[in-house]
Amino acid sequence: MEHGFLPVNRRDMLDRGWDRVDFAYVSGDAYVDHPSFGMAIITRLLEAKGYKVGVIAQPDWNDERSIAVFGEPRLGFLVSAGNMDSMVNHYTVAKKRRKSDAYSPGGAAGRRPNRAATVYANLIRRTYKKTPIILGGIEASLRRLAHYDYWSDKIRRSILLDSGADLVSYGMGEHSIVEIADALDSGLSIQDLTFIDGTAYKAASLEHVYDAEVLPSFDELKADRLNYAKSFAVQYANSDPLTGKRLVEPYSDREFVVQNPPAAPLSQEELDAVYALPYMRACHPMYEREGGVPAIAEVKFSLTSNRGCFGECSFCALTFHQGRIVQARSHESLLREARLIVDDPGFKGYLHDVGGPTANFRAPACEKQLKRGACPNKRCLFPEPCRQLDADHGDYLELLRALRGLPGVKKVFVRSGVRFDFVLADRVHGDAFIRELCEHHVSGQLRVAPEHVSDAVLSVMGKPENRVYQRFARAFEQANEELGKKQYLVPYLMSSHPGSTLDEAVELAEYCRDLGFNPEQVQDFYPTPGSMSTVMYATGVDPRTLQPIYVPKNPHEKALQRALIQYRDPRNRDLVREALRKAGRMDLIGYGPKCLVRPKKDAGVRTGKGAGSRHRK
Repeated sequence: MEHGFLPVNRRDMLDRGWDRVDFAYVSGDAYVDHPSFGMAIITRLLEAKGYKVGVIAQPDWNDERSIAVFGEPRLGFLVSAGNMDSMVNHYTVAKKRRKSDAYSPGGAAGRRPNRAATVYANLIRRTYKKTPIILGGIEASLRRLAHYDYWSDKIRRSILLDSGADLVSYGMGEHSIVEIADALDSGLSIQDLTFIDGTAYKAASLEHVYDAEVLPSFDELKADRLNYAKSFAVQYANSDPLTGKRLVEPYSDREFVVQNPPAAPLSQEELDAVYALPYMRACHPMYEREGGVPAIAEVKFSLTSNRGCFGECSFCALTFHQGRIVQARSHESLLREARLIVDDPGFKGYLHDVGGPTANFRAPACEKQLKRGACPNKRCLFPEPCRQLDADHGDYLELLRALRGLPGVKKVFVRSGVRFDFVLADRVHGDAFIRELCEHHVSGQLRVAPEHVSDAVLSVMGKPENRVYQRFARAFEQANEELGKKQYLVPYLMSSHPGSTLDEAVELAEYCRDLGFNPEQVQDFYPTPGSMSTVMYATGVDPRTLQPIYVPKNPHEKALQRALIQYRDPRNRDLVREALRKAGRMDLIGYGPKCLVRPKKDAGVRTGKGAGSRHRK
């Protein structure tokens, strides 16, 4: 079936009878033709619209010939760093180099450069001086305007200026990329494409930009990071396709970046059509000798049922990228794809996931969002579920029942994350959902994301109070008892998030102690572009209120907070003792049942029966 893949070299192109491609798609990922990969969706969509598309996957960024395999494309280059931000792909939160890359052949690291979208675009521009370059994907999307860069600890310019590209197609790009292609095909110059929603472009003047809101200039952002917080608050408030305004970010009197309003979300029919495109559902055969591309293993037997998220966790950039309005595929579309999966020779009877950013979101939060947009200054689930929220799992339950009833399907798992406060808000189907989740869609463990237990930290995160998670935990336990099953919740926990002091870290450690939970992995907060929490990290204030927020930045303090959560690890004992001393919690050093760690010998710490009783210094 190799013939089904798009051309990856000149020979493939000529075999199709083409003398040139319309678009060359340059990607930091290996070529995987599966709808979980943005490259596959955009290239197949353009193909369906009649355009000739070639794929240049992981070119050698030191060799200009690597992006010239098709010659100069007729209409332009499409450039993406890949499914992940290249800096996150390369570095841990401690800024240590990762040893593998799931999106590269054989999982090998080093197949793409740092800041891949910028590097690829510069490489193209050196070779083709005037050919249109359109950036897309999450790296470019979240860097479309000036942004905080964690790895350099600086406010960086819009990626448009550093890359030399002409346009950024931000967010979900299906609408904008087709408009761009049709406009270029009609003979319009790339400089004339200033009218397409879901794009950002460079301008030498604002003569024709008559309806924009002007953000603080780049010089103002560099001079005072409080201006960056203010700017991001405006950007975030204008991220809705129905209410979002055009935004302008000045760089000088003759250089501006203009962000057009977000593109409209796809209708269900449009979303279904995207997932019905003729994907090969595999990585390109050229990677077979290297063992294929590991990333496809996680998604090959999974179904993407929705996009968008109205959860609005502060540390997540998804809202800034996909938007708050949830878009969902029809049951027919998902069942059709499930049957394709069942027919795959490698399928063993297990659908690994049915979900999206949040598995149990299957519709917009309320009808108003489709008519007047998402509320700019009100959140759907925080601090409490909105009274207008349509919390209903009926449709999702029907979908799951239909999928597990398919011939050849043994089990349907839900692994992409369940928003537990949304479950509890559903007074009609919530209990039934929990029961069926436990009975049919969990295998021993269900991963959930309370993230923390301190209400002070949870408030900064935009997550529900700890009591809400406890309610869900009790309901989950009760359902399993009634079913005669032994299944457990495995909570995702995050350390060093803005708002977390050592006191809150100790509170989290005590929770793990009381639960008997020993987390093998703890995620330190990672300040990546496009999230509220990243702006908090960069500025020390909440962008929405401009109120100061404590931010743990010192690597040693972050190590202390992480060690507290993993206090059972013998390697962390010294760090735990230090953290407890600094937090004034010597009562937790000793031999009592509540103690987290034993004292060092001859350390002069009180032991015996009294140890473990609370006393602060």
